[in-house]
Amino acid sequence: MKKKILAVTAMVIWLLVICSFMLLARSVDLEIFFVLWLIGLLVIVELMDTRYSLPPYMRYLKYVIAAGIVLFGGIVIQKVLEILNT
Repeated sequence: MKKKILAVTAMVIWLLVICSFMLLARSVDLEIFFVLWLIGLLVIVELMDTRYSLPPYMRYLKYVIAAGIVLFGGIVIQKVLEILNT
């Protein structure tokens, strides 16, 4: 249970840091926010992952990560198409 609370706390702090830097730069971009959120989630899940057992919440987090990677791929494809069309 302590790992979950630490993970949520770390994620909230990470998202607050991202939001504060975006607001200070006066440049709020949801794509950049999503990519940085995904990086933070991947790091936290890697640090939380146990070697020999898989708690149920980790299985659900892996589904969220898979969906995030699919969305990341869509963002990359969209950006490449924007570059090719200009």
